[in-house]
Amino acid sequence: MRVICTVNGVERSADDVWEGESLLYVLRERMGLPGSKNACEQGECGSCTVYLDGVAVCACLVAAGQAAGRDVVTVEGLADGEELHPVQRAFLDAGAVQCGFCTPGLVVAVHDLLEREAAPSDPEIREALAGNLCRCTGYEKILDAVRLAAARAREETP
Repeated sequence: MRVICTVNGVERSADDVWEGESLLYVLRERMGLPGSKNACEQGECGSCTVYLDGVAVCACLVAAGQAAGRDVVTVEGLADGEELHPVQRAFLDAGAVQCGFCTPGLVVAVHDLLEREAAPSDPEIREALAGNLCRCTGYEKILDAVRLAAARAREETP
């Protein structure tokens, strides 16, 4: 089957997609967007989090055919060309990037949180990130990055 969807603002297609293929596989292997990571393939780790029609989902759990005609935004799509999104920048500035495997999913999850809540409390941050696993950190630098991104966004908002 052919899957046509909008990915990061551009209409893209993938041919010869079989019914069991995941959106994650299509994004990474057929469309050349390696940002979302393939870790658990069970929706447990959050490394493959993307937006599907504005809702954060685990791309490993979405059949590629379900994305047909829909809007997908990956971690690559958050940046504005070469300019990193403020959440991406905050992860770098706070030292929240270690091996980087969980980072794309965390960045999308944080972006989603900050779209809903401009000044999240620590419990709200922890709840929003509960579906994202990181095996390298104690999460403190990740929490610092969320706080930094939220503070910067509030400073920029008149």
